[in-house]
Amino acid sequence: MTDLADVYPRLPEPLAARTRRLGPRPEGKPAFVVYWMRTAVRAHENPALDVALWLGAQLGVGVFVQHGLSERYPYASDRHHTFILQGARDVREQLRARGVGYAFHLEREGHRGPVLVELARAAGVVVTEDMPVPPLTGWTGALARRAEVPVLLVDTACVAPMKATRSAPKRAFAFRKATQPLWDAALRAPWREQPDPPRPFVPDLPYAPTDLDAPLPRLVAECDVDHLVGPVPDTPGGTTAGYARWDAFRERGLRRYAKDRNDPNRASVSRMSAYLHYGMVSPLRLAREAHAAGADKYLDELLTWRELAHCWCFHQDDPGALEALPGWAQETLAEHAGDAREPRSWETLARARSGVPLWDAAQRSLLVHGELHNNVRMTWGKAIPGWTESPARALETLIDLNHRYALDGRDPASYGGLLWCLGLFDRPFEETPILGKVRGRSIAHHASRLDVARYATEMSRPFAADPPRVAVIGAGIAGLVCARALADHGLKVTVFEKARGPGGRTSTRRRDAARFDHGAQYFTARDPVFARYVESWARDGVVAPWDARFVTLKGGDVIPDEREAPRWVATPKMSALAAHLASDLQVRYETRVTAIHRDGSLESDGGELGRFDQVLVSAPAPQAAALLADTPLAARLERIRLAPCWAVMLRLAEPLDPGWDAARVEGASLSWIARDASKPGRGGAETWVAHGSPEHAAAHLEGAPEAIARALEDEFRSLTGAPPALEAIAHRWRHARVIEALGEPCLLDAELGRGACGDGFLGAKIEAAFRSGAALAGRVLGEIGKRSDAERPSA
Repeated sequence: MTDLADVYPRLPEPLAARTRRLGPRPEGKPAFVVYWMRTAVRAHENPALDVALWLGAQLGVGVFVQHGLSERYPYASDRHHTFILQGARDVREQLRARGVGYAFHLEREGHRGPVLVELARAAGVVVTEDMPVPPLTGWTGALARRAEVPVLLVDTACVAPMKATRSAPKRAFAFRKATQPLWDAALRAPWREQPDPPRPFVPDLPYAPTDLDAPLPRLVAECDVDHLVGPVPDTPGGTTAGYARWDAFRERGLRRYAKDRNDPNRASVSRMSAYLHYGMVSPLRLAREAHAAGADKYLDELLTWRELAHCWCFHQDDPGALEALPGWAQETLAEHAGDAREPRSWETLARARSGVPLWDAAQRSLLVHGELHNNVRMTWGKAIPGWTESPARALETLIDLNHRYALDGRDPASYGGLLWCLGLFDRPFEETPILGKVRGRSIAHHASRLDVARYATEMSRPFAADPPRVAVIGAGIAGLVCARALADHGLKVTVFEKARGPGGRTSTRRRDAARFDHGAQYFTARDPVFARYVESWARDGVVAPWDARFVTLKGGDVIPDEREAPRWVATPKMSALAAHLASDLQVRYETRVTAIHRDGSLESDGGELGRFDQVLVSAPAPQAAALLADTPLAARLERIRLAPCWAVMLRLAEPLDPGWDAARVEGASLSWIARDASKPGRGGAETWVAHGSPEHAAAHLEGAPEAIARALEDEFRSLTGAPPALEAIAHRWRHARVIEALGEPCLLDAELGRGACGDGFLGAKIEAAFRSGAALAGRVLGEIGKRSDAERPSA
């Protein structure tokens, strides 16, 4: 019997030179060969596929391609998910044409679990790509350990195999000299592919394969990823789109590359990095065709600098660590760690609000278009150490901004370029503040030799052609998050709000010199996307932790609340968060939308408000259902059940300390009491807010505010020992509590251009509203992107 131990050592030389093993030694005959496809999403010139096909042929077993997409990879977002799924459609057709079995598994609610481990154990051997960056390196090792089968890693990304290098290369010129013979040999002949299998093979699968013909925006919306980073319609994923871009560049731009490549205002770069990162095009083919065209400079970038980074990452435990830098760079950065800087928060940088035109234009290129011109990237990256508190924070920010928004993020070439900004592959230069002996790169100097206005205009173009006009009704947290995400992607968005200012349930009531947070009292941040924003808001002073003494009042007992989760409040008032989100949006206040007509035109008490392609409603569910009464969304909105609440705002003459700052109350007319004055940034008057219980609201829904205020003040005084208040004001929240949430983050009717989001979708918390608004923004961006996807040629 032919087994794996006999066959594996006889891999043909071109394949053996690219292959290494993790896990146990090969032995026995596997049931089949599974190729775990990740970063070589192509069915041609794919060494990993060829290793799998060769093994299958030698062993006489089937070969199956397992392609999947996790929600758990770093910076998972609608952008990366959409690009990968578009590529999956292409490779499915290519593999079908070659007679290779294939299935796709999209991780999402109802489709989670260790499916790959189960499949690997059933097969007996796994082939996958050798991509030396986290989290793939960790996931590969974990699979080998858990499945206890050999995992063969194949270099599919480099022309000269990474394993040919014995140590991490330090400088480009030495790497070029050492590797040139391997490149020369590879460029002389095309890659020889293995024969197609006799018939397609698909094993019994431990999951239901994903229908890749389903609408991609709907599939992506079902995934727990960052929906605030939208797809890039003008860079669709897949081999077909990748080679269409390459062919156009080869015919029109390649001959000008050496001369024009450093000017982002000239169409002189290939923009192939995203397709190379996910392996949707073959670097072997690109290198051969560039060589045939005599494009030496392009070939140097593709081979020397790109493969230098891959080989360097191949020898690193953690390519994203400051300790991976050369010793001299670590030393000089540490010596200057205390130099004066001008820190900017993550959100300020991510949203391209640094105030430096060239840098902001570069960041908008990342934010909106998912790519950054390489020459500009160097200037962009060198600026970040001066805007972050330490070298470690600078590297963390570089990696975050690049990997989160760039379609080629998390690639070895990304790490090579980002760490070059801090001294990698370089030598010491004349010492300067902050960077020390690391090479500097002045933004002002770069701007002086570039038409920055033209570049900024181009990078500020919308992320899709003919973008829709969008109206968002309601300036609460959900509506503002949705509106801002759409505006950040270049859409024209107008927000309509019936009140005098933004806030919704985060509104603040001002009364003479006193302020009352009479709605939402605080919020927590458990969702990682929301938590990232909260951390940034804290750095900007928009929010702060409320270090209060929390208790529960039950009968005569005072029970301390020992929860450790930070409780956040906006400063100096809760409405400050909504004001921050609305700060650069077009918001029309004191404008109540009374009707949405079929043609997208809006009506108010004052007349017509204009026509919009998309109308998104973030009002409370009953109000949203009324506005959307002529759509299928209304019936679903009616499933949301909300309940009212009376709030009473109390101003006292003197400070009051009952031994706690905030209390949940059980078995009384009040359900909540809080000392507003204890929140950070308040000061001044001694203010308290109390909320009535659901039972109280149900019994007194139409009660006179003055009587409600007196009754709730009396209970407040009995529970706290407070003297009579100088002032007690009651406010009725008609839609305060969520009794039954929809259980979906948002609703969208793409055909009608109508959507809804808000508190009642995932719950009543501020975090739930944020997630709902983000989800609706993602759905809208995905549907806009789908138009371009539908127009692209098929594989």
